[in-house]
Amino acid sequence: MTPIESFQSVLAPPHPVGRPFLIGGAIAMLLGLLVGAWLFWLGAAFVLFCLYFFRDPERVPPIRPGAVLAPADGRVVSVMPVPPPAELGLGPAPRWRVAIFLSVLDVHVNRMPASGTVTRIAYRHGKFVNASVDKASEHNERNALALRLPDGREMAIVQIAGLIARRIVCQVREGDRVTAGSRFGIIRFGSRTDLYLPEGVRPLVVEGQLMIGGETVIAELAAP
Repeated sequence: MTPIESFQSVLAPPHPVGRPFLIGGAIAMLLGLLVGAWLFWLGAAFVLFCLYFFRDPERVPPIRPGAVLAPADGRVVSVMPVPPPAELGLGPAPRWRVAIFLSVLDVHVNRMPASGTVTRIAYRHGKFVNASVDKASEHNERNALALRLPDGREMAIVQIAGLIARRIVCQVREGDRVTAGSRFGIIRFGSRTDLYLPEGVRPLVVEGQLMIGGETVIAELAAP
């Protein structure tokens, strides 16, 4: 990402999910004019943080047939074969999972890794341990989606709540047809997104690599 693109990302308009927080901060600023300067500046700082956290920049998916895109911004913390979430009914066979950790400084809007049809959405309550550790995939609160590709293969995307995240928002429904790079949800505040590739597809990324949601290519879909 170029310096200009980074600047544009910071100034991107906020996701609609952030509006209640922005309104709350604005109210605190107005009350601060009556109560005291400390409340005004506290509200102003909160508004600025929310504008930054909920920023929703435009992304341009690469024109690359068969590309599987990163479902979120952040840092890859795990690349390993793991069975997909049982609640999605994709079978017990291990498949490559790429886990992306989102700090509070990353864009938290989730994007579809490929075009296809959402066949299953399963929400599960859980804990709120640090999302960067591997056990978060199994124990934390999560929302899992199964995505069927046009060729019939399936992959899974899992939104995982983190240590301070307390809300997972999913804006698609079962049966929806989606396109690669399109927005499908957001997680507040600090979280993780796991991508389970179709069986037989290997990832092209490594641990520690930084992802740009909707743009970074994670894998290539070979012929089934």
